[in-house]
Amino acid sequence: MHSQCRAEHRAPGTVREAPPGMNRPSNHREPEGAVQIARHYIRDVVYGANDGIITTFAVVAGVTGGALSPRAVLIVGVANLFADGLSMGVGNYLSIRSDESARAAQDLPEEEARPARHGFATFLAFFAAGAIPLVPYVLPIANGRSLAASMVLTFAALFFVGSMRALVTIDKWWWAGLEMLGLGALVAVAAYGSGAFVSWLIPGFA
Repeated sequence: MHSQCRAEHRAPGTVREAPPGMNRPSNHREPEGAVQIARHYIRDVVYGANDGIITTFAVVAGVTGGALSPRAVLIVGVANLFADGLSMGVGNYLSIRSDESARAAQDLPEEEARPARHGFATFLAFFAAGAIPLVPYVLPIANGRSLAASMVLTFAALFFVGSMRALVTIDKWWWAGLEMLGLGALVAVAAYGSGAFVSWLIPGFA
């Protein structure tokens, strides 16, 4: 009786709506097969691998440009792998979660149901690709040649990762590889130059 009275006093034409996000439709589709999985996670893998290679080499080039020891390069590089890799993975997870929350507030369909997987894919790609520039510093290479070897491996890895995009996209493999290589080279030169400049600015710092 009381509920009926309340219903009668409610303004005509008003409809009680469900809270935002309740019974929300989803556009998410679980990928099946290697190609679909690669396409689903390609953004995270390219993002993580590219940043892993460039960031780690930037550390290597910057520290070497600052005339620090190979041991210092290795310590700083490995620390960067874990810290920056985790930061990027968590950042990617939080960005997707935030985007989905914003979509839910607007009653828009869900786009990604498992943001944690994307964060993990970013971390794995960052760590695996980012370890490449450090390889010469754990091998018995003559002093002074580690940076050159690291540069060769870095540029080769950038071109390889970039060209692999062509397997699941419409990009031409050579153009995708050169694009990633060119951008990475610019960052590497800037990193080495900044390290050399700081070393010159503060002599005897090493």
